[in-house]
Amino acid sequence: MPNSQQTSISTDSHSPPGKNRGTSPLKPGFLSNLSADLPASLVVFLVALPLSLGIAAASGAPVMAGLIAAAVGGIVAGSLGGSPLQVSGPAAGLTVVVAGLVDEFGWQVTCAITAAAGVVQLLLGVSRVGRAALAVSPVVVKAMLAGIGITIILQQLHVLLGGQAAGSAIENLTNLPAAITNVELHAALLGLAVVAVLLAWKYLPAAVRKIPGPLAAVVAVTGLSVAVAPSVERISFSGSIFDAMALPGLPDGNWRGAAMAVITVALIASIESLLSAVAVDKMHTGSRTNLNRELVGQGSANVVSGMLGGLPVTGVIVRSATNVEAGAASRTSAILHGVWVLVFSALFAGLIQLIPLSVLAGLLLVIGAKLIKVADIKTSLRTGDLLVYVVTLGCVVFLNLLEGVIIGLALAALCVLWRVLRAQIHAHEPSAEQLPWRVTIAGSCSFFALPRLNRVLHSVPESRNAVVELNADYLDHAFREALVAWQKQHRNSGATVVLEEHGTTAFRDAADSTPQRQDSREFPLPPRTSWQAGPPLEADNQADDDGGRRLPLRSILLGIDKYHRRHADKVRPLVQDLTEGQNPDTLFVACVDSRVNPNLITSSGPGDLLTLRNIGNVVCSDGHDASIDSALSFAVKGLSVDSIVICGHSNCGAMKAVLSDAEGAGNAVLGAGFDSWLGHARPSYRSLLNGHPVAVAAEAAGYSRLDQLSMVNVAVQLRKLEEHPVTGPALASGRVQATGLFYDICTARVVLVTTEGIEQLDPSLAVR
Repeated sequence: MPNSQQTSISTDSHSPPGKNRGTSPLKPGFLSNLSADLPASLVVFLVALPLSLGIAAASGAPVMAGLIAAAVGGIVAGSLGGSPLQVSGPAAGLTVVVAGLVDEFGWQVTCAITAAAGVVQLLLGVSRVGRAALAVSPVVVKAMLAGIGITIILQQLHVLLGGQAAGSAIENLTNLPAAITNVELHAALLGLAVVAVLLAWKYLPAAVRKIPGPLAAVVAVTGLSVAVAPSVERISFSGSIFDAMALPGLPDGNWRGAAMAVITVALIASIESLLSAVAVDKMHTGSRTNLNRELVGQGSANVVSGMLGGLPVTGVIVRSATNVEAGAASRTSAILHGVWVLVFSALFAGLIQLIPLSVLAGLLLVIGAKLIKVADIKTSLRTGDLLVYVVTLGCVVFLNLLEGVIIGLALAALCVLWRVLRAQIHAHEPSAEQLPWRVTIAGSCSFFALPRLNRVLHSVPESRNAVVELNADYLDHAFREALVAWQKQHRNSGATVVLEEHGTTAFRDAADSTPQRQDSREFPLPPRTSWQAGPPLEADNQADDDGGRRLPLRSILLGIDKYHRRHADKVRPLVQDLTEGQNPDTLFVACVDSRVNPNLITSSGPGDLLTLRNIGNVVCSDGHDASIDSALSFAVKGLSVDSIVICGHSNCGAMKAVLSDAEGAGNAVLGAGFDSWLGHARPSYRSLLNGHPVAVAAEAAGYSRLDQLSMVNVAVQLRKLEEHPVTGPALASGRVQATGLFYDICTARVVLVTTEGIEQLDPSLAVR
């Protein structure tokens, strides 16, 4: 297909343009990006360690179960998953669910439920349902990230101030004044020092910035804390990670409840992981996520974690965001983070316990703040999605991640339905009593729009003629039935109802066929008797020559190709009855100017107009031009047309030449033949000088002298028709009517020209 671009889009791999947050494009190989992945993995490890311990404690599970899940999530999900920069581990979104399972079934059965949920995830991944996560409104994902950022800030403010975070955002918010009052000064200063280092890091020399800011901030401030604040609260745990490993157990009865728990954990973990993967993809511009593979990786990690006595594993946006911000370039960072969790938990627990909690709180405050983007808020406001953004953000913060996303998606879907299904229906009162009421209907015309349709239609007064302009892209039987019923009712009051269709669906098709959206109807316009106007022609990209000019033949051939592809099959039914002959009702005399399209301005189609075009839209006296005489004779005597139209236009080149000639400039460059032809229009100039009524009316309406001459020329040609031996008798007998028109190119409006004046044909202009 000419002038078209074919783009291959994979549902599992989508890549926007740009550069990857300061890293090179993602490369294969475990060690190919080690210089970027190694420091990033250490930063993620430092963030994951306290989070994993805290989630385990909040879930009622052994504290080390969080570290098992973190190690397995990093190594297994990082190796097998489809998101190269997503980091997996225990997630806060499952805390309430896991706590309930531990309370109901005990820890070992909960581990079995985790492993079984992993099997379900594996089946979902193999079934290739991961692509369903792409059907997520971007504004919901952005609001989810902002909500998580606010939640992190509210939690970590308490830790930075030396206190303890509560279980909900509302509690953290209401308890904040007390936390500020009871601030632990050393802890707060250490946390603020981390924030200051991170904020100032981008202003340091490039050589210094080769070290990731989060890693430098944590190490430097931790070292400072050992010297100046040895008593601040630090990370603490007891026992070894290997001591916590335990095989799962089967439930003692209540198998149905256990099965429901398996499905619940599998669905929540899958949704959170896929949403996190989609969100992470928006934070970098490297390789995109293979969502089905990601489900396989998450399922494998949950099977292993459950079998070893760990918490359920999901993709975690906090760690993933940290991973991206720290400059990770491949999945190696996530894998190494899992290794560090395992190694440090087993061998270097003492070093881990040197890190103050307020130091990590300062790091998390900065990460949370970066998830809230002012640009996203401005975009949602500009695109009409601010309500979805605010509601999603609020629900994520004050309810939980899963409920917030579900509510946000539901609201986004409702907004789409409202925008798509809501038809624009309006009644327009005419400016004059004799003009009909106009009812405009646009959009998707379904039963959802029936209340508004009935209200608008019944606002049209009885016994008043009406024109219904239908511009529908979808129209069902119920809508058509309601419109037809009103049409019959209104006609019974003695009024007429005319239906004009301009959309992509045919009104008659809704009577007995399944409603469906159809391709837009485009030019050429069908006959005006069908009142079906198409949308404008789409501009094709046309080949240029070396000088940047369009190649005329190439342009024409491309246009013909487009006609064959898009219009020929639609035109064929319109010309079937014209195969053996034509029966136009009008002879249309127009200028050769390329800007004037007689069929366009009269909403006419094949077989409607017999067109005569010449320079200046003139009619010669009998015997002065055989071409014009033969055209008039053929139209009146051969085809028996009902009307003859003389149509002039604004900024006419022929009228310019007449004025130039009269002013002595001449038109020698155009040759003697052109000058001779202008003789047919020179009488119009003399009429202009003599104060022709049309010139007076045109001047009063604000038209230029050039356009006044064009209008006078139309009036003069109408007089010539009355004097011509072919058209004169037909006009005198009333068998043929003559009409003058003037097409104003700049306003795309048509003016009626008589021998005595002018009249605006557009009602909206007539009342001005």
